[in-house]
Formats: sequence, structure tokens, C-alpha cells
Amino acid sequence: MSQPASNIRLRSARHAAGYRSQQELATALGVGVRQVRRWESENPPWPHPDLQQALTELLGQDMESLGFTPPVGRDRPDPVRRSLAGASVAAAGLATVPMQSATVVQPASVAADFESVTRSHRRLYWSVAPATLHPAAVAHATLGCTLLTETAGQTRRAVAAALAESYLLAGRIEFFDLREGDRAGKTLLLALQAAGQADDPLLGSAILAHSAFIPAWEGEREAAAERMVAARTYARRGHASADLLAWLDAVEAECETRCGNTRTALHLIGHAEDTLAAGSEHATPQWLDWFTAVRLAAFKGNIQLKAGHLPQARTTLLGVIEELPATEDKQRTVVYGDLAAVEAAAGNPDQACEYARLALDQLEITWYAMGMDRVREVRRSLAPHQHEQCVRDLDDRLYGWSTTVSALAR
Repeated sequence: MSQPASNIRLRSARHAAGYRSQQELATALGVGVRQVRRWESENPPWPHPDLQQALTELLGQDMESLGFTPPVGRDRPDPVRRSLAGASVAAAGLATVPMQSATVVQPASVAADFESVTRSHRRLYWSVAPATLHPAAVAHATLGCTLLTETAGQTRRAVAAALAESYLLAGRIEFFDLREGDRAGKTLLLALQAAGQADDPLLGSAILAHSAFIPAWEGEREAAAERMVAARTYARRGHASADLLAWLDAVEAECETRCGNTRTALHLIGHAEDTLAAGSEHATPQWLDWFTAVRLAAFKGNIQLKAGHLPQARTTLLGVIEELPATEDKQRTVVYGDLAAVEAAAGNPDQACEYARLALDQLEITWYAMGMDRVREVRRSLAPHQHEQCVRDLDDRLYGWSTTVSALAR
């Protein structure tokens, strides 16, 4: 039987890993393209040990599967060596994203296909009920974990980045919509592991910043601050845009507010505004769709409210309502809730109840736990006025059949 005219196995593995040309693989390995050309020839030479390791790690297959024949007397490579690190983590009882397997079976196109579904889930978050979207996002992440074991090189990194986004979305739903902080923390850990396998520091920064919300909501300032330091460190490793840097300021401001430090929070918001005004030469990642200048103003209005700056908070929040796009239904419920809180604190129960009713109207269309939390906080603050008709009318809405059942079901 005649031998093939070239090393088809290596060429196929190169394409599956996302390296479309010999030059791309040569660049990734730090060798000349002539070397890759020799490896893809009819009788490929046996690479040096350091290049063997690089080839198997980039392409996800052992040397013989890549079409190389070891010289007489050479030991064959261990196909399970790369799984040892992952196995040790699993033995410690920690959640893990799977490591690369020894066999590549998926073509490079799976990365784009997997990414497209991730993008669709990200857009659906703003309109689909979170309890409906969450299982789909988790199932998609499960698929991504399988694909990680069946891809290599650039293809695998692209899948890992999309997987990190999917876990981040699931974690956001668990924390902000389902109010499951412990579960969100575990999911965000998986997101961070996937971002690490994608070697995407900006995604890592976003995930770490989200994880800071969890201790901040419990008033644990030191833990939240430590995670924000990590988030900013990762942002420096990448080419962070002005939007990402300003959002990190906004997150830290929210954490400081939750821990009672509104003066520090307002300073951070001012720094975020300056950062957005100055701009940057770096592009904003597509996945950063939860932050805009209007969202920053919403952060600011809430902090002004918590700081007791009621006239300023009212002006800021009314401006947000005017500028908020029609698609921002979830954020609208939060802003109406904050406006209601402003009026309740200012001694205007009628106006407070009107804003609270507007928030409930929006919640019937698009559920958001954060928005309902705001309304409930307002109702508690209206206790001194609970015998007034406006508060009784609010109670009829807040504890109506549909609202009560929806809140308990979610």
C-alpha cells in the first residue's frame, strides 16, 4: 500500500484547531514556516521534545495521531498527561471546566456555531423571562464543556471564550434575577476557569467584578474590595476600553454603597464619568451590553438617593427615564423604584406610590427581581402612611393575585 503524498493527519488537526495556514501554526509555535512544511510532508521528521509538547498542546492529539513515527527506542508520549492538573482540582471537590482530551473530532467551524448561540442568549436576556432563559444557558454551557474536550488551538480558545460568556450570563441570572448568591458564585467560578482557558483577561475582569457583588450584598467590604482589585488587575492585562473601565468604577461604587460608603461611591461615579468623557482607543467588547452612559447615570441616581441627596437624585433619575431606550425594560423598573424611594423619603407618598405602580406595570411585562426588591423597599418605607388611600391602592397592586403568584413562582 503506497504512503500518502503528505502528512494528512497533521494537516487535518491544524485545520480543526483553527490554524488555516502553515504560517499561522508556525507563528503559534515560534518556528519557521519551513519547519511546519517539513512536518506536513510525506516523511515528517520527529520534533524536538519542546516542540512535541507544544504541538500536542496546541492541536490536542498525541504525536502518533498527528502522523509522526517515533524513532526506534523512543518512548511514546503519554496521552493523558494533560488531564492530571484537572483531575487534581476535581479531587479537591471544586467545580471545574474540563481539560482538553487527546482526540480532536470537531472542525474549526464549531467555534462560530457555538458563539452564535451564546450571542443569541445574551440578547434574549433583556426580554425573555429569566426562569425560562436560565436552563437554556446552562444547557448551552454543558455543550461548551463537551466541545472543549473535542477542540484545540484557536478553535478551543474561541469555544472557551463563548463558554465563559455563557457561564457569566447564567451567573448574572442567578444573582440578579433568581436571587441565588451561593449558586451564582459557583457559576462565576466556572466562567473564570473558561476565561482562563481562553486566555481572555477582559472577560476575566468582568467575571471577577460580577463576583464582587456577592460579598458586597452581605456587607462584606473587604472581600468585595479584594475581588475588585483582581478585576482591575485583569483589565490592565488586556486593552480595556473606556466603557469597561467606567463600568468597573460603577461596580465598585455599588459595592461601596451597599457597605455604607456613599461618599467613596460618589467619587468613583465621578471618576467613571470622566473616563467615559475622555474615551479610549480600545474597542468595547461585544459582550459588555449591560453598561452605557445612561446606566452609569442610573447608578449615580441610586447612590445619591442612598446618600440622602434627594433633589439631585430626583433630577438624575428623571433624566435616566427620559434617555433610557425602549428596550431597557428591566432597568426601567429599577429606576421607577428609585424614584419612588426618593419621593417616599421626601414625604410625598402619593408620588411615591405612583412611581411604584409604574414599576409594577413594567414588572408584569418583564420580571426583574432587582426591580421588585426596590418596590418592596419603598413599601416598607411607607409604613407611616399605610392607612392613606394611595398606599392601600399600592398594596392592592403589590399583593394582587397575578403579582403575588408571579413573585412566588420566580
